[in-house]
Amino acid sequence: MYYECSRRSFWYKRGGNIANTCSPNTDPRISFHFGAVVELPLSYVFSIQPDLTYSAQGARNSDISINTNFINVPIMAKYYVIEYLSLELGPQIGFLIKSEAKNQNNTVIRNSKDRFKPIEYGVNLGLGYKLEEGFNFAMRFNFGLSNIYDLENSDAEWKNRVFQFSFGYTF
Repeated sequence: MYYECSRRSFWYKRGGNIANTCSPNTDPRISFHFGAVVELPLSYVFSIQPDLTYSAQGARNSDISINTNFINVPIMAKYYVIEYLSLELGPQIGFLIKSEAKNQNNTVIRNSKDRFKPIEYGVNLGLGYKLEEGFNFAMRFNFGLSNIYDLENSDAEWKNRVFQFSFGYTF
C-alpha cells in the first residue's frame, strides 16, 4: 500500500475555530487560528506531524466574551486510510499568551490573564485531506484536559473545547 510520499513536507495553515469551555451557561466563540506544520513520514501510511499554531479561543455568554489566545503545540500521529485521506490523533500543550474580557460593545473591560493558568493540556482528534496540487484541508477537535480557570476560592472549571477547520498549502 502506498498512500503518501515518503518525504517530509512543510505547510502553512489557517482557518476558523468554534471554541467553548465545558463550563455551564457559555456559548461558542467564533474565531481563527494560523500556524506552521511539518509532516515527518515514518512509513508509507504513517507520519508524525508537529504543529505550531496561534489559536484564538474562549467562550461567551449574554453579558461578556472571554477571549483567550494560545500558542498551541500539538504532536499528531497521522494514519493514511486511503490515498490523501488521513486520521489524526495526538496530545497538545497550549501556552496562554493573552486573555481579556469584553462587553457586548466589544470594549475591553479587563485583562483577565491572571484568572487563567499559563499552560493547558489536551488531546486532538482530526481528519485531513491533501490534494496533489499542494492544497490541504483538515478538521480537528481539541479536548482540553486541564482546568484553565485559576481563581482562588472558585470551583469553576474551564476546559477548552475547540473545533477547527483548516486549509493550507504545502511548500
